[in-house]
Amino acid sequence: MPHDPYRALYLHVPFCVKRCSYCDFTTSAVAADDPRIDAYVEDLCLAIRRKSKEGELSAIETVYLGGGTPSHIGMSRLSMLLYALSTSMRLEPDVECSMEANPESLTPNMVRDIWALGVNRLSIGVQSFDDKVLETIGRAHDAQAACRAIEAAHERFTNVSCDLMCGIPGQSAESFERSISRAIELGVSHISVYPLTIEPHTPFDRMVLSGEMPEPDDDVEAEQMQIAQSLLAAAGFERYEVASYAKPGYECRHNIAYWTGVPYLGIGTSAATMTQNSERRMRMTDGSVTDDLNAEQMVAEDLMLGMRMTRGVSGEKIAEARLVLPRLDETIDKLVEEGLAAWSEDRLRPTERGWLLGNELYGALFDLA
Repeated sequence: MPHDPYRALYLHVPFCVKRCSYCDFTTSAVAADDPRIDAYVEDLCLAIRRKSKEGELSAIETVYLGGGTPSHIGMSRLSMLLYALSTSMRLEPDVECSMEANPESLTPNMVRDIWALGVNRLSIGVQSFDDKVLETIGRAHDAQAACRAIEAAHERFTNVSCDLMCGIPGQSAESFERSISRAIELGVSHISVYPLTIEPHTPFDRMVLSGEMPEPDDDVEAEQMQIAQSLLAAAGFERYEVASYAKPGYECRHNIAYWTGVPYLGIGTSAATMTQNSERRMRMTDGSVTDDLNAEQMVAEDLMLGMRMTRGVSGEKIAEARLVLPRLDETIDKLVEEGLAAWSEDRLRPTERGWLLGNELYGALFDLA
């Protein structure tokens, strides 16, 4: 269908050194010299070239290489991929180009080379700086390797992000607090904090079902998220999204694109694409349509996604939405009354309670259509 230009590009690299116990992403644990990686990267490069020739990369403002573990595939393949990207679109410093990496495969040489090839934001999957917690979740690195990776990243990058997890069995509040403090000490500019969720068909799911491991405790996760909020705010980080904190100017523009209705193109196995125009929004994965929204549903979804952001939704946006969603004011009044949202500076913003009860907040808005 005729569509608005894509402004965000996601490239999926579905390979890791090992699968973590909580992971349900589309990824395979393969050796770094496995020929399947070569074949996949070649196909990815061809797909990038093809989309460029079709004119689909001309308006891209953010790029994200995710996985899996892009750093696991090694510098030779990353060079091929980044070269194909740089010759297929405008990959200049104003384009945010993020790459995920894990401590066990990120080297100082890789840091220097990917920076020279156009990557300007590095996201490192640390999850914890506690070796016992890392062992519990099945990570391939230890705390020392995580510290070394962040220090190596700073040789070239000012925009370094660190992922941490909370609510892990056996992870005390003190352990989690030490991990947040260590990330701050190491000088990262962005931190994402994700509560553990038990996904179907993962090792953790089997352990919970067999009684070998308890289910995550919502109250513990909420307490640890509050610890993160307190420590990071004191260190100058601003919470701009439900799970993400950044120093001013270091918010992840690619993540923000997902929450603000920006059309995005996904290339690679399981990579999602969102195509839209003024009347229709479609999401596709591996050639199959996963969402097909009409104009009213698009407006409701934009309100819902906007409430993942600290800044919420502007009064102007709500006035426009009111024209097509007749029950909007009634729903907003109820959300405010229940403490899930609040008005501030002519914006409807999520409250902490609203984020903790996200299903209620987001569901009430999306159900308007």
